[in-house]
Amino acid sequence: MKTANIYENPLVSRYASGEMLRVWSPSFKFGMWRRLWLALAEAEAELGLPISKGQLGQMRAHLDDIDFGKAAKYEKKFRHDVMAHVHTFGDAAPLARGIIHLGATSAFVGDNTDLIQMRAGLELVRARLYKVIDLLAKFAKKNRKLATLGYTHFQPAQLTTVGKRATLWCYDFVTDIEEVQHRLETIVFRSVKGTTGTQASFLKLFEGDHKKVVRLEKMVAKKMGFDDVSPVSGQTYNRKIDANVAATLGGVAQSAHKLCNDVRLLANLKQMEEPFGKDQIGSSAMAYKRNPMRCERVTSLARFVMSLVSSPAMTAAEQWFERTLDDSANKRLAVAEAFLAVDAILVILANVVDGLVVYPKVIEAAVDAELPFMATEDIMMAGVQAGGDRQELHEVIRKHSHAAAAEVKLHGRKNDLIARLQADNAFAKVDLKGVLDAKRYIGRAPEQVDDFLREVVGPLRRKYRKFAKVVDVELRV
Repeated sequence: MKTANIYENPLVSRYASGEMLRVWSPSFKFGMWRRLWLALAEAEAELGLPISKGQLGQMRAHLDDIDFGKAAKYEKKFRHDVMAHVHTFGDAAPLARGIIHLGATSAFVGDNTDLIQMRAGLELVRARLYKVIDLLAKFAKKNRKLATLGYTHFQPAQLTTVGKRATLWCYDFVTDIEEVQHRLETIVFRSVKGTTGTQASFLKLFEGDHKKVVRLEKMVAKKMGFDDVSPVSGQTYNRKIDANVAATLGGVAQSAHKLCNDVRLLANLKQMEEPFGKDQIGSSAMAYKRNPMRCERVTSLARFVMSLVSSPAMTAAEQWFERTLDDSANKRLAVAEAFLAVDAILVILANVVDGLVVYPKVIEAAVDAELPFMATEDIMMAGVQAGGDRQELHEVIRKHSHAAAAEVKLHGRKNDLIARLQADNAFAKVDLKGVLDAKRYIGRAPEQVDDFLREVVGPLRRKYRKFAKVVDVELRV
């Protein structure tokens, strides 16, 4: 490896997909700078500035053949990345050298490209979220009736179903995809604002014609695929956009962390597992182990994303007046890495959900171990209907329950509460086996799954399916 002695960002080398890496690549970024310069020159020409077809033609011919080595030399000389690429583009399109970046400030290419990258990143996140939601919905439907212990405080609680639990996971991601959609719908283009947001340089170019300046910023935005332009700005777009987008990505991380923690706990209980490869090794020492490493990877990356949410928020708060440059280095790290990490999370998560393994017999055994306690209220009511005294029956059940619990906790034996009650004359007339059907205790869980799939997932599938054309990605490690 030529770079074995140089640090590599693991988000690049191990985790993020090729699609997301391309969005944040130098080729995408600086290729977009050239497209912005072309859009500006085209709009200026259309509004009457002396820019020739030959100049525009040369610019169009060199949008992607960027000489990054030359740009690096220029940046070392100028200590300014935008001017380095202005000169590099000018060398490639010499006829246009004098009109490239005409009237613009660095934020014209830098900020507008940031917005384009975030929009492209959010579109990919939206597609990956759709995939996870769709897979969870199918899993929920398949397991809508499978009774399982519910847990509160990680202690056995009333029964639910495996499918109903999956709807809880799914609904988290439903809220996330709607939040992503909101961000996509409300991202506005900075377009052409000038050095302090007053558009003074463009007003001079058009000899005081305000209408042409207004038309210019709308034309450039349209050429770059945006309908809405920020009504005001300083030198930069409002950094709260970054903070809001980061918070949205943090929300996705929260949902993923919750799901994967649940799967990790269920794996410990041997009720459910993430997929495990035929040749996968769980431990270098303990050959029998099946560690939930994919879910662990998700929770690890999710914590990283959640930690990044604070940086754009602090950057937004730190901007002085029309701008300071202490946002630049932070943005290069926090925003891009949040996108790369969330992309990786959703790729892994789709793999996990698509291959979730359920063990019904283990789940049934866990239910059977706790069901006698959960059935006690129904048993007591049946005893009353058979002619017993409610208060007396309550005391009988209480004593037998404590004794049965002691058998389980102190001696490791099976729960024998039902056998104890069967031997007690107080319940001689009660069909105790009849009250031990788990389906009696799952409430409307199956129907809630049906309602959720019909009323929430159905409309979401219709709304987002057209945006979900994303190539499935195999895990890189």
